[in-house]
Amino acid sequence: MSKSLKRVQADLIDLGIDTSVHEMEQGTRTAEDAARAVGCHVDQIAKSIIFRGEDSGHVILFLTAGGNQVDAAKGSALVGEVLGKADAQLIRAETGFAIGGVSPVGLIRPVRAFFDPRLMEFSEVWAAAGTPRHVFAAPPVVLVNACGAQRGDFVAA
Repeated sequence: MSKSLKRVQADLIDLGIDTSVHEMEQGTRTAEDAARAVGCHVDQIAKSIIFRGEDSGHVILFLTAGGNQVDAAKGSALVGEVLGKADAQLIRAETGFAIGGVSPVGLIRPVRAFFDPRLMEFSEVWAAAGTPRHVFAAPPVVLVNACGAQRGDFVAA
């Protein structure tokens, strides 16, 4: 078992989130793949989209519904700094995860996080569990509280 997956599982327990991590044979690299794998609506996939704050130099997490995309201009206005591309090295250094498996829990350090209100329309959402093949389900309010995300308008119209 990978260190990333172990960290997510431990954090889920520490946070009191009653869920199981599922390994998906076909992988969950995209929201569409994940929705197909778990059998849910694509917007029930809580995507972890990472940007680099150009002023701070740190990652910023946008937890968004699977069918939505982050609008960088709206995101910049929300966070108060220009957003740039976060490369794989920065993402791994600040979250502990590789691209394609970034979980909103089990991060190696706290990061600024924002969430898409669309996620709150479901009783359950699915998120990455630290690898491109592992996911877990949780009520969206529990997930948002666990990662300390703030509500925001950052999705493309």
